[in-house]
Amino acid sequence: MKSSFTANLVKQVLYALLVLITLTFLLFWWLKTTTNHGQQIAVPDLSKMSVVQVNEALLELGLRSEIMDSANYNPQYPKYSVIEQVPRPGHMVKQDRKIYLALNPSGYVKISIPKVLGRTLRQGQPTLLAVGFKIGTITTKAHISDQVLELRHKGTKLATGDKLQKTSVIDIVVGDGSLNRFKTQKKDNTKENGDGEN
Repeated sequence: MKSSFTANLVKQVLYALLVLITLTFLLFWWLKTTTNHGQQIAVPDLSKMSVVQVNEALLELGLRSEIMDSANYNPQYPKYSVIEQVPRPGHMVKQDRKIYLALNPSGYVKISIPKVLGRTLRQGQPTLLAVGFKIGTITTKAHISDQVLELRHKGTKLATGDKLQKTSVIDIVVGDGSLNRFKTQKKDNTKENGDGEN
C-alpha cells in the first residue's frame, strides 16, 4: 500500500513537472513570436527620398512611418523629401516600429519686411541682413535726405510688412542728400568765398 502511494506521488510530481516544462516552453515560444524576440532591423537612410519612396522602402522591411512637423528649408534637398529621421540610419529596431520623418518644405519661410524706410543705409542694411534677406544693388536718387527711400524685389516696390521668402534679394534706393538746402547754401558760400579771394 505504501509503495503504491509513493509510486502514485512520484507519477503526479513527474506529470506536474512535465506540464510545467510544456507550459514554460509554450510561453517562451508565444513571447518570441509576438515580440519578434531577437529580430532586429537596421533603419535605412531615408534622406532625400519622397514619401512614396519611403513607404515602399519601409514596407519591405516591416516598418512604418509618421510625418512630423516640417523642418527648416534646405536647398540641398528636393522639395518634400526627407530631411530628418528618428531613429537615425543604422539604428536597430524591432519590426513594426514607427520611423518619424521631417520633410523639406517647398521653400524658405516668408518673413515680413522690417521698418527700414526713412532710416539711413547704415541702419537699414544690417536690419535687412539680420532677419535673413540678402542685399542686391544699392542706388542713389536725388533727395533732400540720405535715408532709405525705396526697397525693391525683382523690380517690385516693397512696403514695410510685405512678406518675402527668407534669403530673397532686396535692392535699396537711398537719397543722396543733394537737394538739402543747407548743403547747397554751404557749397554756394564756399564758392563765393573762393571767388572773393581771387
